[in-house]
Amino acid sequence: GCDSSLNLTSQKATDAVDSIFQSLRDITRVRMHMKQFNSIHNPGSNTHQASGFFFSLCASYKPLLKQVVEEICNPDRLDPVDIEHVSSGLTDLLKTGFSMFMKVNRPHPGDHPLLIIFMVGGVSVSEVKMVKDLVATRKPGTQVIVLSSALLTPHSAVELLFAPDHLQPDTDI
Repeated sequence: GCDSSLNLTSQKATDAVDSIFQSLRDITRVRMHMKQFNSIHNPGSNTHQASGFFFSLCASYKPLLKQVVEEICNPDRLDPVDIEHVSSGLTDLLKTGFSMFMKVNRPHPGDHPLLIIFMVGGVSVSEVKMVKDLVATRKPGTQVIVLSSALLTPHSAVELLFAPDHLQPDTDI
């Protein structure tokens, strides 16, 4: 709502910051129902001793995509909590039906030698490299295809996040 810095008022700046924090709260609210992937914040420990001095450690950031890929490539093979297997054929449907009466394990996302990840909203080049490196070290021999609705740059990611109508599709396509 401000076309130049000359027209910037304290109220306009406050409204812009409030809008940014409202967008961040909305993003948090979307993932509240998840049990495993509900946060990208890793609080870490409060203090760390180095050379006789105590330093306060800052919280770290763990991207959602990294969390999902680590879960898929998890060698402990636990049933993923927030990743759901959807039955695709008659055989899978029968297995799902019988699982009510007998112990039948659902397929794990890491069972297949081909992993296809589609990121709605966009993916950055560094995220694609992170996925490639994670899968290569944790699940060698697995082919990964990363698809996305957009290739993000730092500028476009911020622009998409804080655009006034960021949930509306681009009609110029």
